[in-house]
Amino acid sequence: MDVFARKLKERAEQLGISNAEAARRCDLDERRYAHYVSGRREPDLATLVKIAQTLGTTPNWLLGLSSIGTYGTARTDMQDRLISAAQMMQDEKLRHLVIQAEALAAEDAERG
Repeated sequence: MDVFARKLKERAEQLGISNAEAARRCDLDERRYAHYVSGRREPDLATLVKIAQTLGTTPNWLLGLSSIGTYGTARTDMQDRLISAAQMMQDEKLRHLVIQAEALAAEDAERG
C-alpha cells in the first residue's frame, strides 16, 4: 500500500493542502487519514472511492493502477486547486469567486 500512501501525499501537494485539510475535506478523522498517508492502514472500498472523489481523482490513480488522474503542468495543478477550494465553499462565496474569475478572464481577453 506504499503506492496509495505516496499518491495521497502527492495529490494533497498538487492541491496545495495539508493532510489534515485533506482529511477534513474527506470527512475523515485526521488520525485515521494519517494511517492511510503513512501506509499503516488501507481504506475499505467505500472510503477509497470517497477519498478519490473528494480529492478530484480516481481510485485507480490512487492505487497506482492508472496514469489517468495524474496532473503535471503548473496550470492544471492551479485549476485543480481552484476546483477543490470551490467545492468546499458555501454558495454565496462561490458566486463571488465566479464573478471575480469572470472579471479577470474578461480583462485578459481584452488584452489579447
